[in-house]
Amino acid sequence: MKFKSLGQCIEFLEKEKELVRITHEVDPDLEMAEIHRQVFQADGPAVFFEKVKNSPFSAVSNLFGTYERALKIFEPELENIKTLVNLRSVPFSMLKSPIRGIKALSCLIHALPLKRKKGPVLECRTSINKLPMIRCWPKDGGGFILLPQVFSRDPEAMGIMKSNLGMYRIQLSGGDYLPDRETGLHYQLHRGIGNHHFKALKKGIPLRVSIFVGGPPAHTLAAVMPLPEGMPEICFAGALSSRAFRYGIRSDSIVSLDADFCITGRVLPYRTKKEGPFGDHLGYYSLEHEFPYLEVESVFHRKNAVWPFTVVGRPPQEDSVFGRLVHEIAGNAVSAEIPGVTAVHAVDAAGVHPLLLAKARERYSPYEETKPMELLTHANAILGFGQLSLAKYLFICAHEDAPDLDIKNEMEFFIHFLERVDFKEDLHFQTSTTMDTLDYSSEELNRGSKLVITAAGKKKRELLGEIPVDLLIPFPFSDPAVACPGVLVIQAPPFISYQDAAKDIKGLDPAFCHRKSMMQGFPLMVLADDSKDAVLNFSNFLWTAFSKSNPSHDVYGVDSFIKFKHFGCKGSLIIDARKKPFHAPTLEVDQKIAEKVKKLGLKGGALYGII
Repeated sequence: MKFKSLGQCIEFLEKEKELVRITHEVDPDLEMAEIHRQVFQADGPAVFFEKVKNSPFSAVSNLFGTYERALKIFEPELENIKTLVNLRSVPFSMLKSPIRGIKALSCLIHALPLKRKKGPVLECRTSINKLPMIRCWPKDGGGFILLPQVFSRDPEAMGIMKSNLGMYRIQLSGGDYLPDRETGLHYQLHRGIGNHHFKALKKGIPLRVSIFVGGPPAHTLAAVMPLPEGMPEICFAGALSSRAFRYGIRSDSIVSLDADFCITGRVLPYRTKKEGPFGDHLGYYSLEHEFPYLEVESVFHRKNAVWPFTVVGRPPQEDSVFGRLVHEIAGNAVSAEIPGVTAVHAVDAAGVHPLLLAKARERYSPYEETKPMELLTHANAILGFGQLSLAKYLFICAHEDAPDLDIKNEMEFFIHFLERVDFKEDLHFQTSTTMDTLDYSSEELNRGSKLVITAAGKKKRELLGEIPVDLLIPFPFSDPAVACPGVLVIQAPPFISYQDAAKDIKGLDPAFCHRKSMMQGFPLMVLADDSKDAVLNFSNFLWTAFSKSNPSHDVYGVDSFIKFKHFGCKGSLIIDARKKPFHAPTLEVDQKIAEKVKKLGLKGGALYGII
């Protein structure tokens, strides 16, 4: 649908019976987020909060909570955008469907932003303390903006086409921020605003930043799109909404005229304050760290403005739907930019950045037994491509071995991969490099390691799907469980130190070295704090194994060796996925609030028949 505003989208969803209203006052401190979580988990509708405690503004959440509802919001323009991306990736595809291609090209009419003197967002003003202070998790450091569109311009080229629109964390309250005058601004590595801030610092000038909230839904999706550097997200927003991005200028700050709210201000050079903690999308709290902050100048809003928000946490959450949309829009872009790579999948269940799966061509040894060679070239290219560079584990296999293999089916991919991998040769580490800011599997912020594992050629082994009756697990390990054929999860005692871990894991060698059938049948072993929970479903396994481990420190192997600085193992690969003392706390809901919200699902409650 073509929406000029968030209000139009809300009206549409209500007519479609895709929205429920909560008419009584609701507390933004934990309660609104818990309502969102329970409705999302039930595949429920969008939730409109008419009365928000301590705020004059209403709020809405779970707008994009199901893929089907997201399609209703963004179609048919979404199909045209996909076609445009495909035209760039596969130019001759337009010849197969010229009418569809012409329709897609018509989107470009709306891509150029329009400057105006007046617009709805300039009708009213407010202050930071009157905004809904939504706190999602008990240990969150304050209220946050949870669907912000953060806008900045290149200080060296201030034109609107040299801008960046991204979704970066904004803390409204708590910590050392001056109430009503400052907000936290948390951006991660490899983000567009980071380049702008770097240039501002070099020039010794403040960076002007605007924060848009609400407006046409296409603007929100544009803020999370991983577009190439130099391609402004506001152009994508206009094309997707079939309505050019309208902006104005107030006190040298850009204002999105169709937004529900707009906060303007400056980031002063070399000034930081503690930001956080915040319950993040990996399922843990990101802790307090020094980040820039915004000196707030103005807060504009339209009449009857609505405050949209989401809740992040351990996947799947509403942002998982965004991830699916982004993949569908940009799915061919990686293949177009990296010839030979046929598919890439960032695994949502693992937290996105911790685990990438990929397929690529292996053509370097056509007359010999197939071994991973060209795959390493492709792997390096993938790890140098935009936000994919934040990947921690990359599993990449030869396309030719199974052209129809669906890498979105993670279990099927792992089975195929483990049947072919050779851990003596196929492990490739980067032991000291950048890591996702939100990943706490390393003791250093933004620093960690990566592991590329390659697999190509014919099947090398038959995988076991059940535990042999004569399997004996040596002390202090216990309770083996199968996550999928070829993957054995073993319960381990609480982690104390890396020295103790290495000693204990070395004790597995005598138990397994003489059991070649075991090592062949379970080429991957994972140590967990709770093996039964880790294999409850495959998503649990992926989250446990890859969000909690740092490859350089936590990867071992049965009968392992180091040859000319290359690490390999003759037996099973072992990943120590236990919680370490320095790990961030796992997210847990407030049980009293959760029970209170559950009562809304009883007969007569606002969410009866929904949760």
